[in-house]
Amino acid sequence: MRILFVDIDTLRPDHMGCYGYGRNTTPAMDKVAEEGVVFDRYYTPNAPCLPARAALVSGQYGIHNGVVGHGGTAGDMRIEGYPRGFKDSFSQTSLFTTFKKAGFRTASVSSFAERHSAWWFHAGIDETYNLEKSGNETADAVCDAAVDWITRHAEKDQWMLHVHFWDPHTPYRSPMEYGKPFEKEDLPDPWITPEIFAEHLQHVGPHCAREINMFDDASNPDLPRHPGAVLTMEEMKEFMDNYDTGIRYADDHVGKIIDLLKEKGIYEDTAIIITSDHGENIGELGLYAEHGTADEITCRIPMIIKWPGKASGVRNGAFHQNIDLAPTIAEAFGIAPAERWDGESYFAALEGEEVGRDHVILNQCAHVCQRSARWDKYLYIRSPHTGYHMFPDEMLFDLEADPHETNNIAEENPVLCAIGAKKIQDFEYEMMSNSESATDPMWVVMREGGPFHSRGFLKDYLVRLRETGRAEGADWLEKRYPHEIDL
Repeated sequence: MRILFVDIDTLRPDHMGCYGYGRNTTPAMDKVAEEGVVFDRYYTPNAPCLPARAALVSGQYGIHNGVVGHGGTAGDMRIEGYPRGFKDSFSQTSLFTTFKKAGFRTASVSSFAERHSAWWFHAGIDETYNLEKSGNETADAVCDAAVDWITRHAEKDQWMLHVHFWDPHTPYRSPMEYGKPFEKEDLPDPWITPEIFAEHLQHVGPHCAREINMFDDASNPDLPRHPGAVLTMEEMKEFMDNYDTGIRYADDHVGKIIDLLKEKGIYEDTAIIITSDHGENIGELGLYAEHGTADEITCRIPMIIKWPGKASGVRNGAFHQNIDLAPTIAEAFGIAPAERWDGESYFAALEGEEVGRDHVILNQCAHVCQRSARWDKYLYIRSPHTGYHMFPDEMLFDLEADPHETNNIAEENPVLCAIGAKKIQDFEYEMMSNSESATDPMWVVMREGGPFHSRGFLKDYLVRLRETGRAEGADWLEKRYPHEIDL
């Protein structure tokens, strides 16, 4: 048996055909979905990139492994300390080590570890291929490396190849010669009306329509698909087109790898796992081109698994998280689960059973400090630090009626807010009760000056807000975060 692990950065499931999107963004992956199990409610419990993959490979929530942000103390795995043996526990229980324990030779084409100084990501990987562009490589280069590896190993058995594509990740960078495949197509879900877009132009906070470049509207001429601001409905539509183009460009290269497996006669014997680290805000909560919130848009991710001899053409509607993959792989190969894992196996779902959780808790501390509860049709968000967006302390959304989170119904639904708050409180109590640390890393982030991507920008941003007609927002930020103005 062989395993192809396709990891596409910043891939929103609702922009994939197999998840109901109205554009032909993912024809290659859609075909794989037809032959496997599609998980409709799959989440990263910690976002964005660094904490998401820390959760994936450790099988632990960030509140346990310590990685909840992109810098400071919360950018590193916790040190094991005195109990550490000759090898640390993580190296023996990581996701990729679990594949090794099952007898697989493991390889990875990814620059993730270099991009984030996250060298623990390599634990359990026999061969690593770093294309040395720190996440700025495009799918053609990644595909070439993967094709070369498969060509050299196709006749061998028991291997797992992890292939990491970055193309949907900001800045959108698909080669211009690829063209504009969606230029003449309307948006399938035109939820951003002129009225909503007018509100977006008044939004306050990094990565909004007026400041795609986080706190200003600077653009890079080498990245023509990624402007510094979107100021008209036409520019907003083109911006969404460019995100979808990145998805299609990656999918084309996934298709080339799948075609190679078929050409070598090993496709039927190959398990294929397709997933992402997080989604992408494209207007939701006022953010553009960023994965900056602990919500449905940033934290819901695709998961498609085609497993030889298992269910085909099945959808699973229960809640799952990326920390569940390691114990699932362990059960698949009869390996005892690690005590340190927080995840739960869903291997029975590959038999077609509707197994899973009834809710999930989501966390974001790189762009904001938020912790959220997702259950039934609801999303409840608490924001200890808004990341300089004018978010209220509590937000509640009915995602069936309002999938793009435009209508905060918290004020008129105190009982539902209490349910969401209790789910978060229960999670925190359970996690801290069996934590090796006495400190919740979210509060470490708060003590170190707030989310990493907000630190050090507020003073200049207040000036920009007043110069661009958003003085009310500047006044709000000045009142809420006076101690951060001179950081």
